[in-house]
Amino acid sequence: MNTHAVFLDHASLDLGDLDLSPLHQAFGELLLHPASRPEQVVERLAGAQVAIVNKVPIDAACLAACPELRLILITATGTNNVDLAAARARGIAVCNCQGYGTPSVAQHTLMLLLALATSLPDYQAAIRAGRWQQASQFCLLDFPIVELADKTLGLLGHGELGSAVARLAEAFGMRVLLGQLPGRPPRPDRLPLDELLPQVDALSLHCPLTEQTRNLIGAEQLRLMKPGAFLINTARGGLVDEQALAEALRSGHLGGAATDVLSQEPPRDGNPLLAGDIPRLIVTPHSAWGSREARQRIVTQVVENAQAFFAGAPRRLVN
Repeated sequence: MNTHAVFLDHASLDLGDLDLSPLHQAFGELLLHPASRPEQVVERLAGAQVAIVNKVPIDAACLAACPELRLILITATGTNNVDLAAARARGIAVCNCQGYGTPSVAQHTLMLLLALATSLPDYQAAIRAGRWQQASQFCLLDFPIVELADKTLGLLGHGELGSAVARLAEAFGMRVLLGQLPGRPPRPDRLPLDELLPQVDALSLHCPLTEQTRNLIGAEQLRLMKPGAFLINTARGGLVDEQALAEALRSGHLGGAATDVLSQEPPRDGNPLLAGDIPRLIVTPHSAWGSREARQRIVTQVVENAQAFFAGAPRRLVN
């Protein structure tokens, strides 16, 4: 298609390992910028009909200064970096990508759960400290090892991703219970949170961050969880009261926690969960989604979204 497109932050998607030829073929002209500061956006989008963006903000003032813009293609599911109301008012379509990272995030979730259940970080640290080398017998069993078989996993969020995690957990012999999310219609297969939490040996979060789910897991909810239970968050940082989680781990009430997300990313101003004295905590840098396969799926979906829009049948339209 004879269209001028600008990708404002392609380095957030492509590490040099993706095939971007379908993206180049989809537009008459495609300009790639590894990253863009907010003050560069208007200049870089000048004359463009299509903006491709991951996390760079596109606000109302930017949209007003880009009269030729017709389509914004977000290379992620979240849309909070784009002023959707302003785009709607100007007749600019916004499409996102969906479901691209399900296998990657699901396996990351189970990896975190397995690492907690087997005390993997503790054993790795012990070996680096020379404790196995100095052991009095052939093995070192200084840290608890928990079998997932016959344990109960609670899920908050049972869409495509939560369902994938459930299947993997069941393959390990776990029983899966589903929790009722606030603001959603009650369902017979969903347990209220105060009934779910005391039953689960591990809780995994896969729900969106909304005003109703912000701090969904706070001090009260953590107290309801079984002593020794695990908490996994590969969804959004704001779902968990981070200070309360840090305190629950320090107190020894929880058996461990793992999170791939924090309330502010990157955590330039620090975060309660980055303190050095929190035991049994694993933090990964919002990397669960980032397999090469998942990122290549994003390229495919961006091309699909562009082609569908210009054919008059938009896909994954959020605005």
